[in-house]
Amino acid sequence: MKKVILSLALVAAFSTSFVSCRDTNKKADDVEDVADDVEDSMEDAEGDIEEAAEETGDAIEEGVDEIEENTGTGGTDDM
Repeated sequence: MKKVILSLALVAAFSTSFVSCRDTNKKADDVEDVADDVEDSMEDAEGDIEEAAEETGDAIEEGVDEIEENTGTGGTDDM
């Protein structure tokens, strides 16, 4: 029984020592890939925000013109 326990302990010791010595360069490459993806996503989000802000500004201007037309205080007619 002692030999079985000692054998299992020896196998566990060897397996953990070999697993901990893996090459970690792949992890660094993965981190760089994720960082690039995040940067691309941030640039896309920035463009989307700018576009949404421009559309909002245009909608506000159109709303003001519509109010001015309907109240008779001026504005430009789109017709």
